[in-house]
Amino acid sequence: MMPIIFTVLLLSITAVSSVPKDRNGGEETNTSTLDNIEQANANLLSKQFSTSDIHSAPAGSISHLTYGDIMTDIIDDDGIVSNAVPCTSGSCLWNKTGNEVLVPYRITGFSGREKRIIQNAMNDLESGTCIRFVRKSKSDSSFVTFISGTGCWSYLGRQEGGQQISLQKNGCLFKDIVQHEILHALGYHHEQVRSDRDDNVIINFENIISGRENNFAIATTNNLDTDYDFNSVMHYGQFAFSKNGLATITPISSAVTEFGTATEMSANDFLRVNRLYQCFS
Repeated sequence: MMPIIFTVLLLSITAVSSVPKDRNGGEETNTSTLDNIEQANANLLSKQFSTSDIHSAPAGSISHLTYGDIMTDIIDDDGIVSNAVPCTSGSCLWNKTGNEVLVPYRITGFSGREKRIIQNAMNDLESGTCIRFVRKSKSDSSFVTFISGTGCWSYLGRQEGGQQISLQKNGCLFKDIVQHEILHALGYHHEQVRSDRDDNVIINFENIISGRENNFAIATTNNLDTDYDFNSVMHYGQFAFSKNGLATITPISSAVTEFGTATEMSANDFLRVNRLYQCFS
């Protein structure tokens, strides 16, 4: 098996996504995943959470959202405040047993119908990858807990100990959002912050809500020789965090007329999970 060295995990392959015309059997929509996440998280982006609010946060720490929906922990150590490492090495990958990557999980605070939405999103991801979601056992030290919290958010990559994925009942229980947050937990960042994004899009900072510019900061990424993917469920919409209704993201290629509207993982989202975890090596 070839070694993989990561800074922040991000993969993408350009291709046309095969997605349904609606989110959950409703009318056709062009609303982007990030538009819906942005709306659900509107009151959280400037909020800091105490340890009691985020159960997976280290003791004595506070947490906050970055990039719109990625939760990070800040630890005050002898007066020094620093961001916890979100996903900077292969250690944030989930463990692989044989040919399968096992992700222990539990679901709390949801009705049967709501649980099925989450479960169906996981089943779909499993169908095209070697990721296997398994019920958490007492012996599992690292696991994901799906909670009906405030907003839609996840940590980036596997964290030591239990970690949460928040899926607010009113706003986050859609297949694309569930898969988006799971992909964060598997180690994926947003598409438009990868290291080569300026070769593919123009960020119109003059149109971004004041104080939200850091959501568009380029991350240090290892793209593993893969192309930028406008069809990824991890891509922001054209008007993400717009203060004036004008585009915040403009494709450099005039051939790209729509992006950020995926209603489920694209074929390339599946492919990059398989590459990241060497599913078929």
